[in-house]
This record gives sequence, C-alpha cells and structure tokens, in this order.
Amino acid sequence: MDGLLIGRFQPFHLGHLSALRFALTKVDKLWIGLGSSNKPLQKNNPFSAEERKEMILASIDQSMKQRIQIYFIPDLENHIKWIDLIDTLVPKFDVVFTNDDLTKHLYSKRNVTVMSIPFFKRDALSGTNIRDMIISDQKWEELVPEGTKIFLNKTSAKQRLKNL
Repeated sequence: MDGLLIGRFQPFHLGHLSALRFALTKVDKLWIGLGSSNKPLQKNNPFSAEERKEMILASIDQSMKQRIQIYFIPDLENHIKWIDLIDTLVPKFDVVFTNDDLTKHLYSKRNVTVMSIPFFKRDALSGTNIRDMIISDQKWEELVPEGTKIFLNKTSAKQRLKNL
C-alpha cells in the first residue's frame, strides 16, 4: 500500500519527521509532495522546493530514504485541477495523510482513504513559529532534526528570513 503526504515543510521540523514516521507505519511506500513548489521565495515560503528536499533527505535515515519518494507539487488557484495535477505528478496511492481540512474534503470525494496525522508538540512545532524564532534569535535548534539544523545554518537562513 502506498501513501501521499503533502506539506510545505518551511522548514522541515520534528513535527514533520513525526508525521513521516507515522505514515511509514501505515504504508509500504510514501510519496512526499512538496507543496507550493512554484512559489517565489517570500516571507512564508522562504525555501525553494530543492532546498526543502535537501532538508528532508538530510534529516531521515537510510531505511526511510528507501521507502519515500519526493515530488514537487505546484500551487494552482483551482483546487479540483490541483488534485487532478497531483495524479499526473505522483504515482498511484491508497492513503492521503493530512490534517488540512481542504485536502481532506477534496480527497474524501475520491476512492482514497484520508488519514489524520497525530500532532506532535503542535504549539511549538509550526513552520511559522520556527521562522519567527530564527529571526528573533530564540532557541529554535531543538525543534528541527539535525539535518535541517545543519542546512539552515549553512545557508544563512536567519539572514534570508530577515531579508524577505
């Protein structure tokens, strides 16, 4: 059985890692869709799809890497066309993992199981919160996996976030 998990991963944090681990307990293969892949770099989308892919791959172990595939999912204004586009970009899947109400609604009309992901420390683990912490010199490092931390430091993420 194969599954799909779509997220923006701006940046990839411990909540996302927990979601991946959860999804991999339910499926053999997991397709990870990097949402908003066509968006220019902006305050709430500060990392390119390529960079987000790099963060994910740097943050997971070899056994996980063998069971996932990462796909770039552009945004479209039309939601129905958006899930039709996903069908053309991503191999067939049986389960969609999401906590997003719109995604749940769209896939509930199809022959696909929609499964909620248990939230992990949701109050602290949000991309918005982590980006704000980076900008304001708070301790954010313990909220992201080691691979993401190395990536963010290497790419001067703080300076980029301040400039956007």
